[in-house]
Amino acid sequence: MKFNPDEIKEATRADFDTAWNEGRKYISSPGVNEKYPRYALRYGKPHPVFDTIQRLREAYMRLGFEEVMNPIIVEDRDIHKQFGYEALAVLDRCFYTGGLPRPNVGISDERIGKIKSILGDLDDERIERIRQILHSYKKGEIEGDDLVPEMAARLEVSDSRVAVMIDRVFPEFKSIVPVCSQNTLRSHMTSGWFISLGAMCDYRTTPLKLFSVDRCFRREQAEDATRLMAYYSASCVIMDEDVSIEDGKAVASGLLSQFGFSNFNFRPDDKRSKYYVPDTQIEVFAYHPKLVGSRTKYRDGWVEVATFGIYSPSALSQYNIPYPVMNLGMGVERLAMILHDSTDIRALTYPQFQYRINWVMSDSDIAAMVYVDDTPATQTGREIQSAIAMACEQHGDTPSPCGFTAWEGRLFDKNIRVKVVEPEENTKLCGPAAMNEIISYKNDVLGLPRIPRWDDAFRNGVSTGIRYIDAFAARCAREIEDAAQKGSDCEIRVRIIKVPSEINIRLDPVAQLYITGNKKKIDIRGPVFTTVRMEII
Repeated sequence: MKFNPDEIKEATRADFDTAWNEGRKYISSPGVNEKYPRYALRYGKPHPVFDTIQRLREAYMRLGFEEVMNPIIVEDRDIHKQFGYEALAVLDRCFYTGGLPRPNVGISDERIGKIKSILGDLDDERIERIRQILHSYKKGEIEGDDLVPEMAARLEVSDSRVAVMIDRVFPEFKSIVPVCSQNTLRSHMTSGWFISLGAMCDYRTTPLKLFSVDRCFRREQAEDATRLMAYYSASCVIMDEDVSIEDGKAVASGLLSQFGFSNFNFRPDDKRSKYYVPDTQIEVFAYHPKLVGSRTKYRDGWVEVATFGIYSPSALSQYNIPYPVMNLGMGVERLAMILHDSTDIRALTYPQFQYRINWVMSDSDIAAMVYVDDTPATQTGREIQSAIAMACEQHGDTPSPCGFTAWEGRLFDKNIRVKVVEPEENTKLCGPAAMNEIISYKNDVLGLPRIPRWDDAFRNGVSTGIRYIDAFAARCAREIEDAAQKGSDCEIRVRIIKVPSEINIRLDPVAQLYITGNKKKIDIRGPVFTTVRMEII
C-alpha cells in the first residue's frame, strides 16, 4: 500500500514543532496514522553536527550578529600577510588546490589513420575541425566537460565513438599530472575574516558584528577520535573602535549559555597565534552539568569550548582595516560531541562508516522496528480488527466448543457477520499465547504474557504495544475485506506460532541484522489457536 502525501494535510509545522519539543517520534494525523500505520508521520532525524550548526546560527543571531559567507579558497600570499614569518608552518597544514593542464596535442598522419578507423573515412575538412577543437581546448575556449559533446556535434558522430577515439588516439589525456596552484583551502576562518573585513570596512559602519559557520580544511597527518581533515568552524568578529577582550568574554558567555554552559573560566592561550595581539588570545572553559560523571574525558564538568582574541594591528594593516577586531571561534564538532555525549568525532560525523564498530541499538530502537504486516485498508476494516481483538479479550478463556459474534454490519455494500469460534471440545476459545505481548528486552525480541514471572522484562524492556491477537486480528480484517469485495465467506485460522510472520509480525531488516549480529534472539512462539469466520448474511 503506497503512502499518499496528500493525506498529511492535517499535520502542520506547529504539530511537528510541538511533538519535537515533547520528544515524540510521531505526530497525530487523523486519517493517516490509522489508515497507514506503517507510514505514520515520523520525524526526520537531524545529523548531530548540522543540528548543532543550526542552533549556533540561531544563538548568534539572538546576540545581534549578522551572518556572512567568507571565502573558502584563499591565496597563499594572504597567509603570508596574516602570519608573517610563521606562514610556512601554517601553510604546511593547508591543502593546495590543483588542476589538470591542457595538453598541446598534434595530429600526425598516423593518428589520422587511427581516427578514421574509429570514426569512419573523414574528409580533410572534418580532420581540420578536430585540430581546431583541440586547439580551442588548449586555449581554454572549450571546457573539459564540453570537449567530447562539442567534437561529436562538429563531426556529426555519437559521443561514445568520440570518447573511444580520444582514449585510443590521444594518450596525452591519460598521462596528465595535476599541477598545483597558489590557492589553498581555508584552514581556519580567520583567513576569510581578514579578506571580508578588508572589503567591507570602507562601506559598513561600526560596530560591525558578523558570524559564519562553515567548513575549514586542515592537512592532518591522520584523522583520529578528536580531529578531522574537514571540519566546521563557528566564528564571529566584532569590528569597533573600542572593542576589547571584555567583548570576547561577553560573547562567549552569551553564546554558550544558550547551550546549557555556565560558570565560565577564561585562561590565556599558550599557542599565541601571530595574528592576535600578544596576551589577548584567551581560551574559554565552561561548566556543563550534563558532563559530570559522563563517559567523556570531561567528567568534572569543565571543558574548553572556544578561543578568542584581538587581531594584531600589523595584520589588519595588510588589509587596510583601521579598526580593532575581536575574533571568537569554536569547533562545531567539539560542541556537538559534548551535546551528544560522543567520544569519537569520526563516529559522530560519519556514523555510516562507523556503525559496525560502534553500532548500538537500544530496546526502544528495536521496538520501533517491529510492526504489524497486513493491516485493513478501510475504516470499517479497522473497526472489525478492534472488535475481533475485544471479543478474544472478553471470551478467550471460555471452554469450547463455543463461538461469539464480534461484529455485524455492512462492508462493501454487503451485510456480513464476523465470529470468533472454537469448534473443538475440551479447549478454550483462544490458545494460551493469544494475549502475549511483543517486547524488546536486552536487545532480544520476545513474545511474553504479562505475568509475575516476566515483571522484570516488562519493567526494564520496551513494549511494542502489539499483542499476538492484535496482529492476528489485523490480518483477519484485511482478509475479510478482500472476501467481502469478492462476495464470498472466509475463515482465518492461526495455530502454534513458530516464526513472526505466522502471526502477521515483521521485523525491519536492520533490526534483524543487529539482533543476529550481536547473537541476540527473536522468540515469538506460542500456541494461539484462534479461528475467525466471516459470512455474508
